[in-house]
Amino acid sequence: QVQLVESGGGSVQAGGSLRLSCAASNTFYCLGWFRQAPGKEREWVADIGVSGNTNYADSVKGRFTISRDNANRLLLLQMDSLKPEDTAMYYCAARSCYSSNYIHWGQGTQVTVSS
Repeated sequence: QVQLVESGGGSVQAGGSLRLSCAASNTFYCLGWFRQAPGKEREWVADIGVSGNTNYADSVKGRFTISRDNANRLLLLQMDSLKPEDTAMYYCAARSCYSSNYIHWGQGTQVTVSS
């Protein structure tokens, strides 16, 4: 079982940066970031394995960086060169590294990017 609590969302102008954090009660999981914009399906943004291997959606590759600080039980998402289309509720999530299904979710943090 793992509890996840996101923070760091806010409002920023296009081209700006934000860093999201997710405090995890247990770091023995593969972790990911997802987002959901109003009226749209939730979409995967990035994920990171226990050893630090990363994957990114094409829409954020080169602009977002996912990382984890296992000592402090934190999942991070550095978001640079933000675009209005990045506006969404962002969620961190956890899964067993032996499964593709994310079963633990945070409550979300809102990111709004204005043009």
